Amino acid sequence: MKRLTILNRLKNTGVVAVVRGTSKEEALKASHAIIKGGLTGIELTYTVPNACDIIQELTSTYQNQKEIVIGAGTVLDATTARLAIMAGAEYIVSPSFNQETAEICNLYQIPYLPGCMTITEMQRALTSGADIVKLFPGSVYGPTVISAFKAPMPQLNIMPTGGVSLENMKEWFKAGVVAVGVGGNLLAPASTGNFEQVTEIAQQYAAKLKEIRG
Repeated sequence: MKRLTILNRLKNTGVVAVVRGTSKEEALKASHAIIKGGLTGIELTYTVPNACDIIQELTSTYQNQKEIVIGAGTVLDATTARLAIMAGAEYIVSPSFNQETAEICNLYQIPYLPGCMTITEMQRALTSGADIVKLFPGSVYGPTVISAFKAPMPQLNIMPTGGVSLENMKEWFKAGVVAVGVGGNLLAPASTGNFEQVTEIAQQYAAKLKEIRG
């Protein structure tokens, strides 16, 4: 039940912001700026220093706002996944599929979104209990590939990350994805400390999602 609830909230977010940064402060400020802009899905990556502390702080800050879903990204192994879950992460994202990570997520009833590029990887991920497959990097394929993947496996829930922009977001959803992951262009102003612009770009993504979903 816990897992299903999180999955539904994750799908409702529509746009998951992939947060990277060179410091804890930058990542926290960027996350708050994104949420202020109306996006409700945050994937805090383990390339950020003190990622566990950030996840703990974010989940504590937004614990009463159920539409906001905080997860951990760039999780490469089961140990990191467990640390993230203990810190409060509600879903785990990896750049590739990892069996032990899938098992630890199953144990704690936490959705696992592994990065996959081939139909073989996607089938293996589904067999191991992955609910949503992260098509990564999405820029290698483009939206037209979704129907090719879903033809033999219509039960696939796909979230492309990498190569998703305001310009092509509608095409991805039209192709049948459940959500999209965005990072680079959304987070770019954060590196220069312009968090107001991060909020503005987040607002544009939120408005585009609303338009797509009618």
